[in-house]
Amino acid sequence: MTTVVVGAGIIGTTIAYELQKRGRRVILLDKGEVGRGASYGNMASIAVTEFMPASRPSIWKQIPGWMLDPEGPVRVRPSYMPKLLPWFARFVAASRPARLRQLEAEGAALCSRVYDDLLPLLRETGLESELTEEGCLSLYSNEAEFRADREHIEILERFDFPHQRLTGAEARELEPELSDRIGLAVLFPENRSLRDPFRLVNKLAQRFTALGGEFRRCAVAGFDRSSRVTAVRLVGGDPIAADEVVISAGAHSGLLSKMLGEPMPLETERGYHTQIMAPGVSMRHSIIWPARAFMVTPTAGGIRVGGTVEMAGLDAAPDYRRSKITVRRAQTALPNLRCENFTEWMGHRPALPDTVPVMSASAKTPGVFYAAGHGHLGVTYAATTARLMGDLITGRTPPIDMRPYRVDRF
Repeated sequence: MTTVVVGAGIIGTTIAYELQKRGRRVILLDKGEVGRGASYGNMASIAVTEFMPASRPSIWKQIPGWMLDPEGPVRVRPSYMPKLLPWFARFVAASRPARLRQLEAEGAALCSRVYDDLLPLLRETGLESELTEEGCLSLYSNEAEFRADREHIEILERFDFPHQRLTGAEARELEPELSDRIGLAVLFPENRSLRDPFRLVNKLAQRFTALGGEFRRCAVAGFDRSSRVTAVRLVGGDPIAADEVVISAGAHSGLLSKMLGEPMPLETERGYHTQIMAPGVSMRHSIIWPARAFMVTPTAGGIRVGGTVEMAGLDAAPDYRRSKITVRRAQTALPNLRCENFTEWMGHRPALPDTVPVMSASAKTPGVFYAAGHGHLGVTYAATTARLMGDLITGRTPPIDMRPYRVDRF
């Protein structure tokens, strides 16, 4: 039984490892190097509290104003707006109160089991040291900012996710570099961080190949099908015979699903980071400041600053002004932060309009499976996705109801 997994980011690599462990012969494909997409430059956060749907009215009603603000938390390039309209219509449709409650529950069902799946994965692969013990601090300058984020806190309370309100002084006891402008904070103790997400995905790929899995660097040209999928066709190479195919190529998964006659409404939220190797500060916790739309994480041997969203498709050139905006904002929280010996990066987060991922068998082609659209939570959901997809593909009963994540729900 040969399974071809398309996409060697954290989702595809973890699925490939899981299936190889379960006795499949697995071939992992990617047109680039392992982990060089969003898995390279994400904010290294196991963000189990961040499942609140982005489609809620308090967000989309602000989008017209954000579009006029070049430094707003969401930026849509005007030339891309016509292509974005069908996706945005689905995004607004997902904001109905009843649908929002469903989406919250579907996200919470995944986040509530993250550590049940992640910790065993790290133990069995000898990668426990990649996960830190510290959580994340959400920052607020005053009560008004906190009230503006109250919707998020209420969802966490409804689903019983731990959090602790702190005064500004208590937050500075945990992170002395924080500015006196921080009036209060909320500690999310379970939002732990990775020491280096790129290193993690590469080590998982090494464990996969050590079990007999095979990685090939090549681009997919299409698929052969009869009554089920039979092969993956490659650009400039011989096709690979396949009994099963898993589409887990991040933001590129929509193009692949279209080849299979099953297009997903998948967009890319382009994310930027600045990796600072001489920051002049040290941190133990990650921090987010919701009102200023940035995050800072100690990872990859330095300090990583990221945040904001840009909608401009897969092909437009990066606009690194976005990176500089988030660094300036981070310096309001960390006044001693210096931006020296740094690199800037842009990557493609795979975004579905209702925020929850697709994890399902194809509704049209037997032998095809999808695991895509994890948005900002690819690293967070990776081990859980691998467990659930492993069960689906090998015919076991998954531990949660998988119907909400089906590919034909749109």
